[in-house]
Amino acid sequence: MKAKIDMIHAHEILDSRGNPTLNVTVMLKGGFSGSASVPSGASTGVHEAHELRDGDLDRYRGKGVLKAVRNVNGVIQQALKGRDAFDQIGLDDTMKILDGTPNKHRLGANAILGVSIAAARAGARMLKLPLYSYLRTIYNLEERGYKMPTPLMNVLNGGAHADTNLDMQEFIVIPHAFRSFREKLRAGTEVYHALGDVLRAEGLDTDLGNEGGYAPDIGTTEDALKYLKAAVKKAKYRLKDIGFGIDVAASEFYDAKRHRYVLKTDRKRLTADSMTDLLESWTKSYPLMSIEDPLDQDAWEDWTMFMKRLGKKVLVIGDDLYVTNVERIKRGIEVRATNAVLIKMNQIGTLTETMRAIQCAKMHKQKIVISHRSGETSDTTIADLAVAVNAEYIKTGAPARSERLAKYNRLLEIEEELKFG
Repeated sequence: MKAKIDMIHAHEILDSRGNPTLNVTVMLKGGFSGSASVPSGASTGVHEAHELRDGDLDRYRGKGVLKAVRNVNGVIQQALKGRDAFDQIGLDDTMKILDGTPNKHRLGANAILGVSIAAARAGARMLKLPLYSYLRTIYNLEERGYKMPTPLMNVLNGGAHADTNLDMQEFIVIPHAFRSFREKLRAGTEVYHALGDVLRAEGLDTDLGNEGGYAPDIGTTEDALKYLKAAVKKAKYRLKDIGFGIDVAASEFYDAKRHRYVLKTDRKRLTADSMTDLLESWTKSYPLMSIEDPLDQDAWEDWTMFMKRLGKKVLVIGDDLYVTNVERIKRGIEVRATNAVLIKMNQIGTLTETMRAIQCAKMHKQKIVISHRSGETSDTTIADLAVAVNAEYIKTGAPARSERLAKYNRLLEIEEELKFG
């Protein structure tokens, strides 16, 4: 059986921040089709694949994506029309070769990823398979059974995700000690609402940041952890059941000339050693389970040192360090920089390269964290991807804003399918 591509069409839509992105539809002969919408990051690593934007300041402040749209509707469609959508690896590799640049600068990773996901969705629809099952089939994944991921819920937004005084980007609750995804989501959501009560009682703002978390100005960085602790207690959960996580996003406030991390919130300028000291001290006072990007994205030796000190206590997650790139992941494994890898499809640009990054990480016993971006859409592919690869964790924001809830609701749906299917 073949699933010949009949037409590929892209058009410009808006993401959750009101910035342009692409929606792509792949239509097969016989009437089946699949669509995908591409997310966009705010805090982006310098090694990420290129997100192609127009640069026309008279239109969407230069953030339009009509060039990427034309690339999909023109050169990419011409190259893939008539090809078998079931040959996902062949399609993705063809687009990568067609682009011909190391970071997809010519066609745009956003253009290529939209086609990649849409083709997979079209193939899944033709075979009448849920996407998570289809991904296992086309990539011959060896995982046995399905496991639901634990959510890492960004309930306090800072850094590039909100206009607050918080330098560190995300403060996360991790409802890990519950049997089902449904129970984990409920616990995390109840803590989230309790956090709102805690903040209001302190006279703090409860408006939301890019990822649905609260975004108040606070006194010190550690106050964020104190508020999380208070919220867990107010929601009547135990701290041993609800862990915390931090996405430091250290590259965003790293002064490369002086080799210092500048925390304006705390009026501190920290070396790599003192940054490690600070984060390690918090592991002794709070149920800290994960720390993402604690150091600069190119400070490999400092990461190794950090991992030696904290790797047995917490998940040390590489995001900007790795950017879902197999070569960077391999380097990190060689120097023992992390024990967990964050996976973002648009950092690399195709489903196939994403899957290769996941398989590389899993082969070397790294935990897998599937992640959204701060500029999101209602696309739910990452939920299916997390289940397909049995990822231990998924990051898709606070339990607020429809573009975040779409992923959580899809996971609830998948859990029901697996239970009764």
